[in-house]
Amino acid sequence: MDKIRYFDHAATTYVKDEVLKEMIPYFGLNYGNPSSIYTIGRHNRVALNHAREQVAKSIGAKSPKEIYFTGCGSESDNLAIKGVAYANKDKGNHIITTKIEHHAVLGTCESLEKEGFRITYLNVDENGKINLAELENSITEKTILISIMTANNEIGTIEPIKEIGEIAKRHKVYFHTDSVQAMRKFKNRCTKR
Repeated sequence: MDKIRYFDHAATTYVKDEVLKEMIPYFGLNYGNPSSIYTIGRHNRVALNHAREQVAKSIGAKSPKEIYFTGCGSESDNLAIKGVAYANKDKGNHIITTKIEHHAVLGTCESLEKEGFRITYLNVDENGKINLAELENSITEKTILISIMTANNEIGTIEPIKEIGEIAKRHKVYFHTDSVQAMRKFKNRCTKR
């Protein structure tokens, strides 16, 4: 029998032994609601807060309170984009993204277009990179959000996230990046602010 070679670890992969070992108690005995007041729930609240601290430290977040856990990356994208859009619709209705974003971002943007938001879909070059001048020229007084992934899930292109963030900050526009494909791939890069 031939060995199976699996090349789609970016989409899904096995659970590492050390992660499985940490999670086994929560798959069986410690399944209580961490928002409850009973003992098993309070125990899980402590574990959840510890996990939040670990994630915050690994990405250089200012506080563990900045960390929210969702069921998947798509849910996170939807929450971030719609959250910013709805909270800022009195300031503007323009969002900038790219044509090669993950469907979670593109689908959310298409949904917002049906609600009256205006979306600019930036082109990319032959390597999948955006043009920073095109991005900056796309910003209007109605722009409230830029959403561009860190590392493309299909071709692996890494966008100039630091520069995009600087452009967003200069124009006082929120910046969202889907970093699911990039998490833990850039040693020490995520922890620099």
